[in-house]
Amino acid sequence: MKKIAVIGAGTMGNGIAHVFAQKGFQVHLIDIAQASLNKGLATITKNLDRMLAKASITEQDKKHTLSNISTFTNLKEGVANTDLVVEAATENLNIKLQIFKDLDEVCDGSTILATNTSSISITQIAAVTNRPDKVIGMHFMNPVPIMKLVEIIRGYSTSDDVTKKIMQLSTDLGKTPTEVNDYPGFVANRILMPMINEAIETLYNGVAGVQEIDTVMKLGMAHPMGPLQLADFIGLDVCLSILNVMHDGFKNPKYAPCPLLVNMVMAGKLGVKSSEGFYDYSESRKAEKLSAQFK
Repeated sequence: MKKIAVIGAGTMGNGIAHVFAQKGFQVHLIDIAQASLNKGLATITKNLDRMLAKASITEQDKKHTLSNISTFTNLKEGVANTDLVVEAATENLNIKLQIFKDLDEVCDGSTILATNTSSISITQIAAVTNRPDKVIGMHFMNPVPIMKLVEIIRGYSTSDDVTKKIMQLSTDLGKTPTEVNDYPGFVANRILMPMINEAIETLYNGVAGVQEIDTVMKLGMAHPMGPLQLADFIGLDVCLSILNVMHDGFKNPKYAPCPLLVNMVMAGKLGVKSSEGFYDYSESRKAEKLSAQFK
């Protein structure tokens, strides 16, 4: 595989494009809005500059990585002659199904179609295509350039050959691929999201405050980040979507999202992306913290 298309220039999409480009693949980054593509490229450049400052890459590495990325707003042009398409759009079933219907129509018959979904059934996505044997899950972790794990999820009809190719490709990217079966939430989110939901329930029930809950999990359980802060970084809307997928898929009340999470999402408090979630990430709050450092 030499030419890769990535659909979606958001947090996950630009991260996936970054790692492929840095490893020498020709990457077509596709989004419906040029502004989103520009923002995605700016994020990739910022992350490369951070790596450059740490001397983990050279200036030539940075230039080479950026030169490997081309942007497209037209799906058909973006996926033309690609070996693999990785879909990294929003975690919404209907959106993903439509994307895969469109991909099946415009991609070469040999092109492998992968989705970065964190919870939605690969089998269900594959069923809207005429190539279910070539549809597979590649669930990267955030931040993609740093995190080593890729969950590889094969649907009911995914072929052994495609699975083997994607496992090897993930290894070539410097990642550690782990094959899991196609059940709601897979492994990572089936374990992680109930923990985050329980942390939110603990806050909702008044057992402890936000910082106290996160401190207990960081210092008591050796987690690098508390569950409420992690939820902010994932996006509370994404957490809610994943919990709803698992709740619908398993019909088990233990996956029902906490009312506090539902209300925060309805209020637009989505975490880092909206500058407020369980913590305040606004510019005014940053200024307060900076000022406090010099007092």
